[in-house]
Amino acid sequence: MEPVDILIVGSGASGAAAAWSLSRDSSLKIVCLEQGGITDPNKYPSTSHQWELTKQKSASFDPNIRANKADFPIDASDSPIALANYNGFGGSTILYSGHFPRFHPSDFAVKTLDGVADDWPLSYQDLAPFFTQNEKMMGIAGLVGDTAYPEYESLLPPVPLGAGGKRMAKAFNKLGWHWWPSYSAMNTHHHQDRPPCINLGPCNTGCPQGAKGSVDITYWPEAKKQGVEIRTECAVFDIVLDNKGRAKGVRYLDKKGIEYFQEAAVVLLAGSGIGTPRLLLNSKSPAYPDGLLNNNGLVGRNLMLHPLAYTEGVFEQNVNSSIGPHGCCILSQEFYESELKRDFVRGYTMQILRGTPPLEAAMSSYLTRRLPLGAKHHQAFSKIFNHNMGIAIISEDLPEWHNHIELDSEHCDSHGIPGIKVHYTMHENTKNMLKHGIERSKELFSASGAKVVSAFSPVKHAGWHLMGTARMGNDPKNSVVNQHGQAHAIDNLFIVDSSIFVTSGAVNPVATAQALTLKICEELRKNIKTLVRS
Repeated sequence: MEPVDILIVGSGASGAAAAWSLSRDSSLKIVCLEQGGITDPNKYPSTSHQWELTKQKSASFDPNIRANKADFPIDASDSPIALANYNGFGGSTILYSGHFPRFHPSDFAVKTLDGVADDWPLSYQDLAPFFTQNEKMMGIAGLVGDTAYPEYESLLPPVPLGAGGKRMAKAFNKLGWHWWPSYSAMNTHHHQDRPPCINLGPCNTGCPQGAKGSVDITYWPEAKKQGVEIRTECAVFDIVLDNKGRAKGVRYLDKKGIEYFQEAAVVLLAGSGIGTPRLLLNSKSPAYPDGLLNNNGLVGRNLMLHPLAYTEGVFEQNVNSSIGPHGCCILSQEFYESELKRDFVRGYTMQILRGTPPLEAAMSSYLTRRLPLGAKHHQAFSKIFNHNMGIAIISEDLPEWHNHIELDSEHCDSHGIPGIKVHYTMHENTKNMLKHGIERSKELFSASGAKVVSAFSPVKHAGWHLMGTARMGNDPKNSVVNQHGQAHAIDNLFIVDSSIFVTSGAVNPVATAQALTLKICEELRKNIKTLVRS
């Protein structure tokens, strides 16, 4: 197979951004290998009246339930939180809810500010121009002027709050707490040849309208125009080194199980916070018997997941709460930064969620004994559906050595490549944070006039945010890559996904991961000729 200049592993949020950025140099031959296949928007669950049933099965966020040929098994029996993962063209942006805030400036300096974890080897200001570039490419809706952030340059108009959102906004005002329309990867008007959102609701099953900013329809069309070749259904299982200890290329299996070797001058990993360490741990050699780059035992360690708390309230009035993007309504960062009077350090985001769809509303209400079967079923259901809203507490998750993933040779994927086993426990700091968030959520619902019907933590099926398993830093003794995403031990091997995060912040990591990717790739593009000639 003909050698290439740059080989990208993974086509999700970071892989797509990398492909677009690097291919702006038209002289480079770039190939991306993606383990999963291409999904057809015309077959997304919400094109069928049975979409809620499909969401629980073939469109589940949990690969163990979804059981797609491209998925690898994840054993989370030693974790209170089940991990989400999606292998396919566009990665997990196909199934994400589109919530798209940036990290805060403080997130990059928690050691200096609060004496915990570590500072990043770069700052918010280093990423600021790349945040803006990424928001234009992804099509981010919101409202400039948020006092919780440095100024945004421009955004699409915000997603409408809806009647329920307006009630919650008034409650925030009543309490004197910060709130702001969600930053959302949603077209609120025609943008980049994509139509606007039609408020269908189930964004996290895939958007057949094309209004949600998933990278298969934002970055990838442009990257392919610029010459990037994408090969799907290619399961990369080994990064091969040459006799100088540099990355020579990768070995992978196609959909028929036939093995190939793809040589590359530069290998760039974008396989997610669990996919990337899985590949590194599986790439063993005499020089790296415990896995590639794992000479200090750091690969797979410091896993961060953003444990969630959830509180649900029900309004007496119908507020049409099921209408609109479920995860994109209001966010509050009133409790984001540290305060000495609390019994935890750092903080959390309050994310206002719209109401659940009909089947989910019925099932959850029945299981919590709020919805009877029999003659009064429909009458009771009519007082729940379109009356309920939720609050998710997105907690900052501090990095801890014992939270990690490891290879699981007893449970392999369809190609015989080991899956992963998760070992994760919640820190007391996180538990106190979630407890505080539930208490504040109850206050907020009370101020809104809603009755609280459910409150618990952690939410088990909420391991969407996967970070920290191949962290960046200046010191090779306690980090895997440097601030440029370049492996300390191998100069032509780069990592650009959220596995290189030092800390987790308290917001969805995708905006920060993509901004970081764009920064790394701009620097790589400037220095690529040196690496290609080496």
